Amino acid sequence: QVQLVESGGGLVQAGGSLRLSCAASGSIFSINAMGWYRQAPGKQRELVAVIRSGTSTNYADSVKGRFTISRDNAKNTVYLQMNSLKPEDTAVYYCNLDALALATLRRVVIWGQGTQVTVSS
Repeated sequence: QVQLVESGGGLVQAGGSLRLSCAASGSIFSINAMGWYRQAPGKQRELVAVIRSGTSTNYADSVKGRFTISRDNAKNTVYLQMNSLKPEDTAVYYCNLDALALATLRRVVIWGQGTQVTVSS
């Protein structure tokens, strides 16, 4: 069974920084992509950033130039470095894993439990 464990959320003042981590564990054959999504109160979940197996990345326009996604393949861990945070970045941030399961070689998509990021003005 594949699981994700997130860490790094918290409360920060506007202009500050936070680093989120998400570690995948379990029977994984290969990882297609890992990413971060966020959901603010009353809004739909949206993509923040994604990094694919070939290290290509995509970012939401609202975070370009401020957030950086990276991955440690040896640890099956993805990071989201968030700089110059704004109050509008306040949301629950969810890690997402798109992988092939070792036992079945079928695609699995797993979500983390979410971590709260609050940016005060």
